[in-house]
Amino acid sequence: MDGLKLWLAEVGRKAYVAFIEQDRWKLYLKGLGITMEVAFFAAIIGIIIGTVLAFMKLSVKRNGKPSFLARIANAYIDIIRGTPSVLQLLIMWFIILSFCRNKILVACLSFGINSGAYVAEIVRAGILAVDKGQTEAGRSLGLSQFQTMRYIVIPQAFKNVLPPLGNEFIVLLKETAILGYVALDDLTRVANQITSRTYEAFMPLIGAALIYFVIIKILTILLNKMERRLRKSDNR
Repeated sequence: MDGLKLWLAEVGRKAYVAFIEQDRWKLYLKGLGITMEVAFFAAIIGIIIGTVLAFMKLSVKRNGKPSFLARIANAYIDIIRGTPSVLQLLIMWFIILSFCRNKILVACLSFGINSGAYVAEIVRAGILAVDKGQTEAGRSLGLSQFQTMRYIVIPQAFKNVLPPLGNEFIVLLKETAILGYVALDDLTRVANQITSRTYEAFMPLIGAALIYFVIIKILTILLNKMERRLRKSDNR
């Protein structure tokens, strides 16, 4: 019993040093803010790039072969998906945007470009999942190809891509843990900094992991509720 009390007292002391002493909880809060900011804006950039790439990849010539735009989209997706995101971040910071000192902007662009390759496949799959009869029905009603895509195909494809896009945001949120490579004080880097100051690794790292877990768990619950609502609307 005495041993348990001593262990609990030691855990309490380490927790105090890691989170309370010198208001270190503010560092975690600031790190979480940077993590969420980068993930949010990167997701927006990724959706824009991914949507454009998806339509480029779906474009074909009259003979049914992939168009020039489709080849460009395929090359982009292959290169981005075939290289580690940490290397893309370093290349963006040290080479492509070496003149830019705004680390958050560089990080948002880097992760947005990376996410765009995955979003492109999500959007493309969502569009292809819409029955071809819907397109034929729209054209038979006198709608143009653009009008059919805008008013018939895309609204139905939106339901297909929304849940995967939510999962992509969760993955993106976890990938931002590499922001420390460009000296951005995200949640993971803050935990490492506190570890180096206190010479205690357990509490800072476990604390950061728990924060990630709670945020992602909340997002997962919201995604599950959204999916259930979408399924109910489909069954009506």
